[in-house]
Amino acid sequence: MREYKPKVNAQKKVYYKDRFYVSPEIPKLEVTDCIYMKDLESIKAKCPLLEAYEEKETLVIWVDKDNIFLLLEELKALGYDILSEMSAIDYLAKKDGFEIFYQLLSMEKKRRLRVKTFLKKGCKIESVSALFSSANWSEREMYDMFGILPFNHPYPKRILMPDDWVGHPLLKSYPLQGDEYAQWYEVDTIFGKEYRDVIGKEQRDSARVDRYDTTRFSRLGYEVGYGESIKEGEEREHPITYQEEEGVLFVSKVKPEKIKQLQKRK
Repeated sequence: MREYKPKVNAQKKVYYKDRFYVSPEIPKLEVTDCIYMKDLESIKAKCPLLEAYEEKETLVIWVDKDNIFLLLEELKALGYDILSEMSAIDYLAKKDGFEIFYQLLSMEKKRRLRVKTFLKKGCKIESVSALFSSANWSEREMYDMFGILPFNHPYPKRILMPDDWVGHPLLKSYPLQGDEYAQWYEVDTIFGKEYRDVIGKEQRDSARVDRYDTTRFSRLGYEVGYGESIKEGEEREHPITYQEEEGVLFVSKVKPEKIKQLQKRK
């Protein structure tokens, strides 16, 4: 059994760590593709780069966060005019910041290119939604999930979670089982906190079904009254028969000895 460590104030401190197998990094290779080499020469003349290499036949460029808009502007002029993906990776525990990446595509050149930058905790980065319309929603999602809100964004608003949600779910410091706020969110919002004792907290595991929970669940053929107390071994089977009403046939479970009667009635 693993040692249990209390997670007090889990929203404010990182308790995540790599406990199992960590996949090795992809080798960084020298840029040999003639199209990539030509594009790199054009970029370096206008924008300072930190690093450039190939990974899995894709050009990867590292740039300072203050030059991200300038670099993407130059890349769009070179034909990389599709921003297919952008997001962030939480490295707060290891590096006290985020790695932000932009995945670009050039249909004309049939090449993909990835731009990366590092954003220190508490720092800001410029929005690129003015260059790529797809960045509008991607940056909103990045804010919603990680808490990174680029400045100059035209509509800085959550996109997945409710506006009054507390926390950002893709941070590694976010509780895996949901926090106190998450357990009572729907009850507090719809009914009010005074109904907590009446309704009870949200069942966080949607795949769990308690067959003896007669308030939330009913077994076909073993129905009981709402809220009735029943324990294992006390179930009583209720045979289900066919019922015809105004030309509608309701089909359910029936005992074998009644099949002939059923066929005759049909």
